[in-house]
Amino acid sequence: MNVRDPEAKKRLLTRLKRAEGQIAAVRRMVDEDAYCTDVLTQIAAARGALGRAGEVLLRSHIESCVTEAFSSGDAEHRQAHVEELMDVFSRYGASR
Repeated sequence: MNVRDPEAKKRLLTRLKRAEGQIAAVRRMVDEDAYCTDVLTQIAAARGALGRAGEVLLRSHIESCVTEAFSSGDAEHRQAHVEELMDVFSRYGASR
């Protein structure tokens, strides 16, 4: 993976650290027999943080790799990136 924009990389790492913290909180809550809906709320927050991290990474990919493929003039390269994006959108949309 190559996030070329330093600010995007910083945002991505921040989101991932937030998700790590929330997942650690879920683990602690389960260990401590926390109330089920409280744990579910924390799981939803962790999923949200991971989703936002995915959005940062997807935006970075589109702004760099995909844009580069479209400006290259190579039809096969462009089509490969279109198919790749369709696959990512399919998987990403299903997880939300």
